[in-house]
Amino acid sequence: MTPDLELDLVQGDRIELTVGAPAHGGHCVARLGGRVVFVRHALPGEEVTAEITEIHKSFLRADAVEIHSPSPDRITPACRYARPGACGGCDLQHVSADAQLRWKGAVVEEQLRRLAGLSLSVRVEALPPSLGWRTRVRYAVDALGRAGLLQHRSHQVVPIERCVIAHPAIQELDLLERVWDSASSVQAVASSGGEVAVLERGPGGGAVEDDPTSSPMGGTLISGPSELTEVAAGRTFGVPPQGFWQVHPAAADTLTASVLDMLRPVEGETAWDLYGGAGLFAAALAGHTRARVTLVESSPVGAAAARANLSDLPVEVVHARVESALRRLHTPAPDLVVLDPPRSGAGARVVREIAAADPRAVAYVACDPASLARDVATFATLGWRLAELRAFDCFPMTHHVECVALLLPA
Repeated sequence: MTPDLELDLVQGDRIELTVGAPAHGGHCVARLGGRVVFVRHALPGEEVTAEITEIHKSFLRADAVEIHSPSPDRITPACRYARPGACGGCDLQHVSADAQLRWKGAVVEEQLRRLAGLSLSVRVEALPPSLGWRTRVRYAVDALGRAGLLQHRSHQVVPIERCVIAHPAIQELDLLERVWDSASSVQAVASSGGEVAVLERGPGGGAVEDDPTSSPMGGTLISGPSELTEVAAGRTFGVPPQGFWQVHPAAADTLTASVLDMLRPVEGETAWDLYGGAGLFAAALAGHTRARVTLVESSPVGAAAARANLSDLPVEVVHARVESALRRLHTPAPDLVVLDPPRSGAGARVVREIAAADPRAVAYVACDPASLARDVATFATLGWRLAELRAFDCFPMTHHVECVALLLPA
C-alpha cells in the first residue's frame, strides 16, 4: 500500500499484513508504512488480511479476518463467539495452550525491559483448568433485555448462549435465557465452597467491563447467600458476593504459596498486607509469624469481611485507601510487606512509602505487567532490586497474567 493510500484508510478497510510479536493487551504488532497496527485474532509470523477497527494518528487497530499462512500454534477456538466482531472477552482462544504461556511470558519480559530496564526470562506457569475456570462473570444486558458479553473496546452487547470459560456452576444457571427488563448488568459468582450467588444492577448502573481482573460490580443480590465460603491456604473465608476474591479456583492457593515462599516469614516478624481484601495473605502471614499484621483495604465490604475472617489472629484491619493509611503506619515499621493492588498498580507514592518503611522484603502480586514494571522501576530508583519473579496463567484464554515479584533492598 502506498503512503497516499495509507492516508485514505477508513474503518472497515481491509489490509494485508505480516504479523509480528505479541504485545500487552491481547494483540500482535504489525506495520503498515510508518504506522503500527495492533492486530487481534492473529499469531506471530502469520500473513493475514486484517479489517481496520480503529484509526489513530500514529497507529491502527485491526482484526485478522483471513489467515493466509497459519502459525503452527493456531487452533480452532473452543467458543464460537471468540472471533472478530463477536465477544471480546477471550483474546487467545485461537492460540494453543503452550503458545499462550509463551505469549504471556514474552509480554511480561517486554514490559519489564521497556519500562523497568530489566532483561530476564519469564516462564508462565499453567493453572488448570483452561476452560470452566471463571468463578465471577459479569454479563451486560442489551436494549432487548438479553444478557451477553461485550465486543472488544465497545459497549455493544453480544448475546450468547454459553460462556465456555465460566465455571460449570455458572454455566448451569439460566441467566442467558432470561429477559432482564430492569437490569443493566448481571453478575454470577461461584465459590470454592459450592455456593452460587447472582447480583443484578439496575438501569444507569454504569459501564460493564468484561475483565476478570477487575473489581466486583456490586448490585442487588437476587439469589444465593449473602456470604460465600471460600477455602484457601488451609483456612475458610467468608466473602460477600460483592467482595473481591481470586477468580481462578487455583489462584488463591497458588499465589499464597508463592508469597510465603518468597518472603519466608519467621516467627516474630511484623507485616503489612496492602489492598488486603478479605484477608487471604494476612491470614497466611499471621499464621507463620504469630506477630502483628496490619491489613489495609479501601472497600468497606472487603474490610468488614477481613475483620470477621481474621478475628482469631493478631491482625489489625484498617479501612482506608492505601495512599492515606501509609502516612501513619510507619511505627512500628514492618519486617515484611505484601501488596496486591488493582490493575492500575500501586503507583510511585505508595512505592515510596513502602521503601521508606524499610522492610526486609516485599512481595508484589500484580495482575498487570505494565503496572508492575512501572512500580519495579520506581523501587529501583529508591535502592531496591527485583530479586525473583514468578508468573501464573490465572486467566487462561485471555491476555491477562498474574505475577508475584520479590523486591529486596539492593
